Amino acid sequence: MIQAYEGFLEKGLFYPIGQQLNIQGRRRAIITILDEPIGEKPDTWAELDRIILEMSEKPRVEDFPRRQLERDIINFKEV
Repeated sequence: MIQAYEGFLEKGLFYPIGQQLNIQGRRRAIITILDEPIGEKPDTWAELDRIILEMSEKPRVEDFPRRQLERDIINFKEV
């Protein structure tokens, strides 16, 4: 049986796109490297800042209240 997975290589590691790899044991594999660089990942925060700057009404802090937790916060430095 032959299975094909799409993904990208970065620093010697393969990152699948879409479905997760579920391969048990040691398997023979053939990897084809395409001459198509993926490009840089977009800077999500910069994109969000750009969207906010283009909004006619700016979001207000009071529009996004913090969630009230039902339990005490754990300080792992004290545990």
